[in-house]
Amino acid sequence: MTMINKNQQLVGVGLRSNHYPDIENEIKTNVDWFEAISENYMNTQGRPLNMLLKVRETYPVALHGVGMSIGTHNGQSDKYLKKLKALIEKVEPHIVTDHLCWSGVGGHFSHDLLPFPFTQDALKTIVRNIQQVQEFLGRSISLENISYYLKSNSDEMSETDFINEVCRQTGCGLLLDLNNIDVNAQNHKFSAFEFLQRLNIQNVRQIHLAGPSQEEGFVFDTHSSPVPNSVWDLYKIFIQLKSNVPVIIEWDENIPAFDILENEANKVKFIQESYIKSSKIEHRDSHHG
Repeated sequence: MTMINKNQQLVGVGLRSNHYPDIENEIKTNVDWFEAISENYMNTQGRPLNMLLKVRETYPVALHGVGMSIGTHNGQSDKYLKKLKALIEKVEPHIVTDHLCWSGVGGHFSHDLLPFPFTQDALKTIVRNIQQVQEFLGRSISLENISYYLKSNSDEMSETDFINEVCRQTGCGLLLDLNNIDVNAQNHKFSAFEFLQRLNIQNVRQIHLAGPSQEEGFVFDTHSSPVPNSVWDLYKIFIQLKSNVPVIIEWDENIPAFDILENEANKVKFIQESYIKSSKIEHRDSHHG
């Protein structure tokens, strides 16, 4: 099985069933790794899992969940965690991630990733739940910042301070979704660049890039279009703060042909290479100066 070298600037795409025929035909691709939605493979022993294991023979894989509901007050589901751990043991993923949100209560689950107020009580709950998950799985996890369309009036701290504190208290990592930052910044009228600068960048273990949709003056996190310029600009800022962070291109609606995803991945590599070249020139000029 292929593993990820921490010094590699790897660029991958989400593994979607639309592209299973490409995988079965053993396409040649310059995509470096794949990200699989955990829940799509936790409850099956059929073709989806076989495809994931086939991919894993050649490529590093990330497991990305949508159902952990790390913000729930009821604690984590033992049934869910047992299924996730069994999948982890089969796949041996490079990284295990989910979302910094809640998505269910009392056995009832929403199809949405729901926000919570940035309060001390919420912080205690999430820290407790992360510690429970990491102890059960025997490994660190990373959590993704989400998009939200309503803001709480009961916040006691900023989102960036909340995220920084969650990582500090639990040792978990941050899956930094730059599209979500951009969506929230546009909808709630704040600076995405300032948000990025207030985060503890050293906590970032993976990057998501995606394209939103717009409707009636609002931007929605739909993963249904190419990465927009505003998100590319955020990524260019990020790699000046921290390089060598694996990147995934997400595309979950209106899923295009695989070569379109490859083109998006190539854009990431072009930006990375351009940054490396400019850094070398700056270093050389500084040395000669």
